Amino acid sequence: MRYTKGADLLLAYIDEIGEPGAFVSRDHARYKTSAAFGYAGFILPDWSARLFGQTFTNEKRTAFKTEVGAAPNPGAWEKKGSDIFRAKMKPEYAYQLRVVNGLVGALRARKGHLFYYAAEKNRGTPKQVTISVEERRMNALRQTVNRLARYADKKQENLLVMMDSVQEKERRDNVQQMYAHIFSRSASHREMARVSEPPMHIDSALSSNIQFADWIASLVGRAIDYQLIHDSAFDWVASGSHFPNVFRSFTYESKLDLWQRSVPHLHHSEVFHRERPLYPTVTGQALGSAVSDDRIAKMQAIALASSQ
Repeated sequence: MRYTKGADLLLAYIDEIGEPGAFVSRDHARYKTSAAFGYAGFILPDWSARLFGQTFTNEKRTAFKTEVGAAPNPGAWEKKGSDIFRAKMKPEYAYQLRVVNGLVGALRARKGHLFYYAAEKNRGTPKQVTISVEERRMNALRQTVNRLARYADKKQENLLVMMDSVQEKERRDNVQQMYAHIFSRSASHREMARVSEPPMHIDSALSSNIQFADWIASLVGRAIDYQLIHDSAFDWVASGSHFPNVFRSFTYESKLDLWQRSVPHLHHSEVFHRERPLYPTVTGQALGSAVSDDRIAKMQAIALASSQ
């Protein structure tokens, strides 16, 4: 594998957004978990990774002092992002959100950026969409590595990607397929020479930075839910008051791919915007839960045709 000599090293920590299984609707009996799948986290120079990890650990132990103290092994205790960013945010959770926002500020101060790539799912049961869980996962991981490599090349630095540990079989499959992808793509895309190795798997209990990547993946997942689900319970994510540091913190390469929509894909911090391209405000009122996705799509298509 080619490697750019003399360059500094960027470290990217990523975790899954949602899950790669099929999605029909939020009220479907079985396929209702997440409308998109991908990866999110952050990227920063190697010299600041340990410093940020220490900051994260200190903030986590302060914010969740009672839970850490009650844990059998406080040093390995972790708080999942899904337990922080809930559908119904009570006032007592506001402190947790301020901690996350402060950590994003600390990351930026250490020359780091947030990152995400996710793709909206073609809605339907597994038989209807004909894409396997493994294929959806690998498609998202390829895009993630491609975009992180592009960012590293822009910075003229090399790249090492790390992600939460998985089952051994999945880890072997990931490594083999990513080796093949990086080698084959390197012939036509110079930025792939920046990638030092396929994504490495690290147990989140042993890595504070992987834990923060989980927080970011959960937060971005909530924002994507708000953008894709018309009656999403996570509208509070886009209030603009909880996460001021999040805006302008994402890499240029961050993206949400929409599935055959008549509106542009979302980039950077656009997933946190209050206005939703899929559900635009009409005469002062948002197209709410009483309007189906199909109806909205037809209205958007009519508007687009009339403007051409």
